[in-house]
Amino acid sequence: MSDATFSHLDPLGRARMVDVTPKEPTHRRAMARCKVFMQPSTTAAIANREVKKGDVLAVARVAGIQAAKRTSDMIPLCHPLLIGSVTINFEIGDAFVAVECHVDTIDRTGVEMEALHACSVAALTIYDMCKSADREMVIGDLTPV
Repeated sequence: MSDATFSHLDPLGRARMVDVTPKEPTHRRAMARCKVFMQPSTTAAIANREVKKGDVLAVARVAGIQAAKRTSDMIPLCHPLLIGSVTINFEIGDAFVAVECHVDTIDRTGVEMEALHACSVAALTIYDMCKSADREMVIGDLTPV
C-alpha cells in the first residue's frame, strides 16, 4: 500500500467529510464512460425503439441526469453540489451501448463522482429495460475520463 493519506479519514482513521469551505468556487467539469455489453439483437431493438418498456435511451438519459443530481444522497461523503449541467450521450455498437456523461458545476469540489454515478445509473436503466430480452448483458468499463 502507498504512503498516500486519505482526505476522507481523520487522524484516528474514522470517516469524515472533507472541509471545502476555505476553497473558492471554480468551474469544475468531469466526464465518465461505461458500456453495456449485449446481444446484437438487443442493440438493434434499442436502436429501432422496439423494446417493450419504451424508449430505452430516453429513459436512461433522464435516469442518469437524476442520478448526477442525487449523488450526495447515495454516496455518504460526497458534498451536495449545485449541478450546472449534465449531458449524457450514447453510442450504439454491434454488441454494446456506450454511455458517456459530462457534468459541470461552479463549486468548491469536483464532480467526478456525479459523472460516474450518472453513467452507472444510465447503464443500470438500460439493463433493467432490456433484461427480459437479454439475460446475458454485462455492465463494464466504468471509468472517469
